[in-house]
Amino acid sequence: MKIYVLSLGAGLLVGVIYGLLNVRSPAPPVIALLGLLGILIGEQVVPIAKRALGGEGITLSWMRQECTPHIFGDLPRQASKTEGRDDPASDPSRPA
Repeated sequence: MKIYVLSLGAGLLVGVIYGLLNVRSPAPPVIALLGLLGILIGEQVVPIAKRALGGEGITLSWMRQECTPHIFGDLPRQASKTEGRDDPASDPSRPA
């Protein structure tokens, strides 16, 4: 129940900000996508701050491992040099 109240509060806050900026909901796609990107990037402030306040270093490799997958998701793998290697249908161990 608590998460629902927090979600409603966050939605109300965004609604107030949209009202102050004279943006009507649903927002135009570019504004909505930039808002979602801001949310994803903003979420990464918490683990970075925890790590910094804990006295641990914030390295580029840590950010790539912990932050990048959350923001960008699983990026598509590059096609292998041998066709069909990454094709799940070509895997004989998988049932058809």
